[in-house]
Amino acid sequence: MDTLLALAAKLAAGSATSRHLIEECLARATDPQGEGARVFTAISADNARAAADGMDRLRKAGAAPSAFAGIPFGVKDLFDIAGEVTTAGSRVLASNPPARADARAVARLRAAGFVIVGRTNMTEFAYSGLGLNAHFGTPRNPYDRSTGRIPGGSSSGAAVGIADGMFAAGLGTDTGGSCRIPAALCGIVGFKPTAQRVPREGVVPLSSTLDSVGPLARSVDCCAILDAILSGGVPAAEAPFPLAGLRLGLPDCYVTDGMDDAVAAAFERAVSNLSAAGAKVIRLSLDMLREIPGINAKGGLVGAEAYAWHRDYLERSPQLYDPWVLQRFEAGRSQTAADYIATATARQGMIGRVAKITVCVDAVMMPSVPIVAPVIAAMAETEAANRTNLFLLRNPSLANFLDRCAISLPCHRAGEPPVGLMLLGEHGADRRLLSIGRAVESAVSAGH
Repeated sequence: MDTLLALAAKLAAGSATSRHLIEECLARATDPQGEGARVFTAISADNARAAADGMDRLRKAGAAPSAFAGIPFGVKDLFDIAGEVTTAGSRVLASNPPARADARAVARLRAAGFVIVGRTNMTEFAYSGLGLNAHFGTPRNPYDRSTGRIPGGSSSGAAVGIADGMFAAGLGTDTGGSCRIPAALCGIVGFKPTAQRVPREGVVPLSSTLDSVGPLARSVDCCAILDAILSGGVPAAEAPFPLAGLRLGLPDCYVTDGMDDAVAAAFERAVSNLSAAGAKVIRLSLDMLREIPGINAKGGLVGAEAYAWHRDYLERSPQLYDPWVLQRFEAGRSQTAADYIATATARQGMIGRVAKITVCVDAVMMPSVPIVAPVIAAMAETEAANRTNLFLLRNPSLANFLDRCAISLPCHRAGEPPVGLMLLGEHGADRRLLSIGRAVESAVSAGH
């Protein structure tokens, strides 16, 4: 499916209708040979058709709520949708009553005229970067589908659904990389805004400190348009930041440790292309990043905050959880208040220390994740799943820990396994980062 700007142009010109776009999406979503059964936890076919018809009538009358009215999107099964049960990719919440109202983020997209195709699959309660789901199935990565590779998580269904044309954009969350990991592994764009930028009312939490609400889509422009809507503004892309003289920081350690050959080749080519286009690559000494795993060794803020929210469910219905996800929640039980405070204090110190070094650059760049998508079958062994999960989370979780905005965009060549380039911006500088991202995208995506 096209980018949001291309779809908006087709709708404006009358060469496509919302109903036509929805029917295309539903055909792909219900194709028995496709991934739709695993991309969605629920498909809203009748509601989507009715909403599409309504947007077509409004457009014909010159009253479309925005240029993007009628474009299909998917909603991660973590968000409330009025009249539906929010299950968060789990069986634990299945008996809950339907939501009485849309989550604020969903309401803002609907107010702009976007049409919900369905609820997208995810890691149970968003607690993993792998994208596996024992309850609803795991959507296979669009790359090397015959082998069956992980989609990345936790916003797994959103990434695969976009890649397979089941909707144009997806609404996700990001606590440690849940928008950016699946975007990187599936070859699309994922944006994590500064944590408080987009309201989280009506979203099942994982970590009240680190959770962000952000989009996944086909381009940086798409993410910029969605970010503007989600943050309460007017839908708009960003003019590209001038590449000549753009200062991009490259950490001298940690974030490039353990890269596999495909990621290393794509990332090094991207850095070379950016330098050739006039960007100034500045090596940054950020050895202190190696301290972060130790700071989080007792479970970190996520472990404590996730356990606190789930404590009653864990007591009443532990058998309803996927055992692998259950053991992650249970790990938070042993944290003390002193542990939690120590982690929060160390985090604030790290934020300040890193900021003193990165103040000299416009953005920090690194591989979104250090490996290409692993094979699903290899994740059946618990130790391998735990190890791989931590490795995938290592780089993207820096943005959450440091309370910054970040974006992952593709930097691989056509036919190669998907590889993401991540840009880390300053706290609150979301629109500036999107402008930088658009410029970087033009330099690194040739041939993609």
